[in-house]
Amino acid sequence: MLSTFLSHQRKSFWRSRNRGSSIAGQVVLGFFMLYFFILALGAGFGMSHLLNYFFPDQDVIKSFNGIILFYFAFDFIMRLQFQELPTLSIIPYLHLRIKRSKIIRFLNVKALFSVFNLWPFFIFLPFFFIKILPLYGGLVTLMYIVAIFSVMIFNNYLVLYIKRKSITNTLYTFVGLVVIAAFAALEYYKVISIMAASDFVFRAIAAHPVYAFGFTIAAVAIFFVNTNFLRKNLYVEELSKKQEKKGSTDYAFLNRFGKVGELAALELKLILRHKRPRSAVILGFFFLFYGFIFYKEKAINTDSFGQMMFGAIFMTGVSIIIYGQFMFAWQSAHFDGILANKINFKDYIKAKFLLFTIGCTIITLLASFYGFLSPKLLLLHLAAYLYNIGFGTVVVLYLATLNYKRLDITKAASFNYQGTGATQWLLMFPYALTPILMYVPFGMLNKPYWGLAVVGIFGLAMLFLRGFWVNYIAKRLEKQRYKIAEGFRE
Repeated sequence: MLSTFLSHQRKSFWRSRNRGSSIAGQVVLGFFMLYFFILALGAGFGMSHLLNYFFPDQDVIKSFNGIILFYFAFDFIMRLQFQELPTLSIIPYLHLRIKRSKIIRFLNVKALFSVFNLWPFFIFLPFFFIKILPLYGGLVTLMYIVAIFSVMIFNNYLVLYIKRKSITNTLYTFVGLVVIAAFAALEYYKVISIMAASDFVFRAIAAHPVYAFGFTIAAVAIFFVNTNFLRKNLYVEELSKKQEKKGSTDYAFLNRFGKVGELAALELKLILRHKRPRSAVILGFFFLFYGFIFYKEKAINTDSFGQMMFGAIFMTGVSIIIYGQFMFAWQSAHFDGILANKINFKDYIKAKFLLFTIGCTIITLLASFYGFLSPKLLLLHLAAYLYNIGFGTVVVLYLATLNYKRLDITKAASFNYQGTGATQWLLMFPYALTPILMYVPFGMLNKPYWGLAVVGIFGLAMLFLRGFWVNYIAKRLEKQRYKIAEGFRE
């Protein structure tokens, strides 16, 4: 049965209208993965030198033990953002004589084929055989491997469980993000130390190898929890469709924009009434805590804005990035109706720009609390804000015209990553790298504020050219509209 499912998915891929773009994305992604695997392997064989460099006054084994759980904490956060849910269209198989256990088994097996499950072996295994084996012997080395493998499996299925639970109840995701933010803050302010806890745990495993099976038990437990959830909810998302409550909401502050404000109000209603777009917007507020990761005291004191530029761009423009990458796809269910109605494409695009500007302004104002760390960060955020509303909005809307994949927002919900993954994020590299490349020459010349000014002026200039970009993207959408509509019908 497993081979049959794989055959069906392979045929679905090759017969898809988006086959060309999917192949191109996979090829680009493959090169990136190869590059990172080489880096991971190099880090694995050079682990001793790296640990001595970063922790010069500390025993190399203690340093290594300390980074293991720290790595998996970071791995968990990255999985939440990038790891795809293993998907399989359920409806075509429901009327057939196929046991649900076989479908669940396929989904569980497919979930293991993730690049996140390969990196730990490249990074940690070389050190095990170079240092751990000669010092502790074969049994302890084996138990280290068991522990690493178990934590990897635990992370894999825990992330899948959280994402699946968040489809029906956003509270799980909210609580998860709050817990992560709390631990990050405690680590940042030196209240707790993940590295110290990790060293304690793995020293205990070295002394009592059987303790490694504690991680194994946790991994098996979350596997069965995930399997049990799938068994109870395998096709609930596909078959149950809650009736949306109808109502009319008037946003008076948008009335002043005329037809553009009316179109923006309609999309705002779409966001508020459907879980998936609403969750995409809400997620942006949680990323405001990323500043505690990027804004280090040393970087602030030395005016190293280049190191903090990505964090500022991401935080102030996260609503543009997360929501905007599916800008037209949110309306895929009624995109044919948009084409059939007397809607001016220029007004349609202006409405998108208006929503982006409002969302980015709100996020930037909320992020102003970082000014308590240093007033310099307010200047950084101002430059990032101008860049986002000037250039970032143009990039995202242009890339949205290349997306032909349908989204069914009536049955998807918060943080449903089905059909999405790292491919979409690759498109954001030009978005994030452009301001950094603009700043670098001035940073090298020790003119950091000039660099900020250039980024801000560039964004402001693009903002003044918004009329040109509205016309350009409107013509682009008009040219692509039938191709987009056909993709949305699939």
